Amino acid sequence: MSPYLEQRGALFELLAIWSERGWLREVDRALGQLLAELDPAASPLLLLAAALASHQLGKGHVCLDLASTLADPDFALSLPPEGEEAALLALLPSQVLAGVSLDSWLAACAGSGLLSAEAGPVAPLVLADSCLYLRRYWDYERQVAGHIAARLQQASDAPAQLAQRLQQLFPEPLVLDGERLTDWQKLACALASRSRFTLITGGPGTGKTTTVVRLLALLQEAAMNTGAPLRLSLAAPTGKAAARLTESIGAQVASLPVSDAVRGQIPSQVTTLHRLLGSRPDSRHFRHHHGNLLPLDVLVVDEASMIDLEMMANLLDALPAHARLILLGDKDQLASVEAGAVLGDLCRDAESGGYSAATCAWLTEQTGEAISAPQLQSSNQALAQHIVMLRHSRRFAGGSGIGRLARAVNERNSSGARAILAAGSADLHDLRLSGEQDRSFERLVLDGLAAKANGQGQAPVGYRHYLQVLSSQRPAPEAPASEWDGWAKQVLSAFDQFQLLCAVRKGPWGVEALNERISQALQRQGLLSQDQGWYEGRPVLVTRNDYSLGLMNGDIGIALRLPEPASQPGSEPRQVLRVVFPRNDGSGELSHILPSRLSAVETVFAMTVHKSQGSEFAHCALILPDSLNPVLTKELVYTGITRARSWFSLIESRAGVFEQAVARQVERRSGLRAALLTQTL
Repeated sequence: MSPYLEQRGALFELLAIWSERGWLREVDRALGQLLAELDPAASPLLLLAAALASHQLGKGHVCLDLASTLADPDFALSLPPEGEEAALLALLPSQVLAGVSLDSWLAACAGSGLLSAEAGPVAPLVLADSCLYLRRYWDYERQVAGHIAARLQQASDAPAQLAQRLQQLFPEPLVLDGERLTDWQKLACALASRSRFTLITGGPGTGKTTTVVRLLALLQEAAMNTGAPLRLSLAAPTGKAAARLTESIGAQVASLPVSDAVRGQIPSQVTTLHRLLGSRPDSRHFRHHHGNLLPLDVLVVDEASMIDLEMMANLLDALPAHARLILLGDKDQLASVEAGAVLGDLCRDAESGGYSAATCAWLTEQTGEAISAPQLQSSNQALAQHIVMLRHSRRFAGGSGIGRLARAVNERNSSGARAILAAGSADLHDLRLSGEQDRSFERLVLDGLAAKANGQGQAPVGYRHYLQVLSSQRPAPEAPASEWDGWAKQVLSAFDQFQLLCAVRKGPWGVEALNERISQALQRQGLLSQDQGWYEGRPVLVTRNDYSLGLMNGDIGIALRLPEPASQPGSEPRQVLRVVFPRNDGSGELSHILPSRLSAVETVFAMTVHKSQGSEFAHCALILPDSLNPVLTKELVYTGITRARSWFSLIESRAGVFEQAVARQVERRSGLRAALLTQTL
């Protein structure tokens, strides 16, 4: 056994070295030290496992799987991508844990007061089979599994005359490219109409919003025909996602083939989950919980892939037992920043369907749709009867380069993805840089791709475009406030035409360095007056909810000089720099905020792919770093590609990194799916 595992002092020296090098978080090291004080008899192996279990939370895992850790020990730390660890070979987990078996590790954990079995007394740690949890996250996982399991067993009554109502909402068969296809949107509405828990997953353009709007119309019309209207609410994890859903909901509701009275009872405003639950400042707790339930009959949550385990536990805890919960999201996107991958765990087998013979027969009877696809399989698992995958994209047609590239990446087909990029397409561009100073990077980011235009003559733009709109369309100083607001909206809209996405924050190809490089390039071109501090044209991203200002994490605003009322009659209005944000209430109005009031913002010429979730841009560019990094996975690449509406550019700083990223898949350890698969019909 390694000498680091023979004595506590040696283990703590090792943990301190790991922390100093950034392989382990300081909070993880401190937890190991604290647990040692709580149980002086705890073995170094148990304390090591506790520190590693804590570290897994920072990597998105809910627990530490001891068996998997022994199979690949170095995966448990945040090691640098290459090079540095070779000089410190003896400090690597693979060396420290050499000779440790699963049985010996489990034996070292046995008997400690720090640890309890699944149903044992309360202790800081929980061991379930070979998985070690911090108690709080074990409790979250049990709560989520328990709430969902109860909902799977408690069916709701489907609306009367369901088949006729569905025919009214889906009057025409689904035909794409001349082929009659199964209408999975219609099937999703039918399945959700009889469930208290429904998951609707699908890629970009598959119609998740369309589906849920028609579902709400179906449920609301049936309720209003027999009594009082349902209490409905729409929510999303971030302000940006909520604002985007608010925009798309309005047009969808207006086109529904239902009465004005029903339309009036379908909400058009989307809130954030934090606001819905009533977040308490400087606290993990919410105003709504099991003792103060949400006053709702139906809750729809969009972008559910972004919901972490803790938030899902809080949401389910606050939802009345009778209420229907409908989760929408793309199971193939990046999982939540915090620990857990709830949507991904639950929808892992969505493509195969897993519907029972009874479910298929009922769906066909109610919808008239043939439930057929080559990959569909039958099962009696309760969870599968509550999941629908939308399979046909209206945004990316069969010939779309973006759509084909996204599918190849999602299938981890790196050679196929490379072939699609090499073949060329009107909506795809691949830029390979020769080095850090390659000026073609700045030309793309500033000027876009002038040579590539669609049928309407539009070309994918860069950041020069919004600054030209800013300068060329500025109103006269004496123009009314409405004209200035119209100009500000044009600038914000122009900025949304392009976004550079990064995989990492640090390094020459990370967010921090590229934000500085781009702002300097824009200043050299005379498009910005300065590149530091607050200046007109600076785009900023909100990084923390600020309810006093009405700003949500993910909101994007731009600093603009706007007129203030004249101090004296006859004098010209004074112009003051304010940061302009679209409001999150769906009104289309703007918020004008003094820069001094903004504390949690950062420049956003470049943003991480994680921060881009819930957003779309006409032209999106993804830049990959010059070395493989743990965050580089097919989920990250797929999410970056699918942020693009019309054009996607891949920027590669070194050959081979794209293929390596596509070949890797996020694996988040949790026991949530296993707990629910025990539920059968």
